[in-house]
Amino acid sequence: MKPTKADNTIDEIHEIRFEISDRFGGDVFAIAQDAARRQSDSNRPLWRPTTTNKPLQPSGGSVVSPIDTSSPASG
Repeated sequence: MKPTKADNTIDEIHEIRFEISDRFGGDVFAIAQDAARRQSDSNRPLWRPTTTNKPLQPSGGSVVSPIDTSSPASG
């Protein structure tokens, strides 16, 4: 079976990710710091949303009913 262009692209992405990981010894924090530094040095505009994400459900509450009030499984 001949590899598709998508397969080659995915393989290339994996190769680049491994190179970046090796460059920083697998330290995700160092990778993120380097990305932030490069973005800052680029002087390119950074999109910042005007609103923040809001949860669909209020936090702190449980959406699961208590054990004693749930209906039993059949059987």
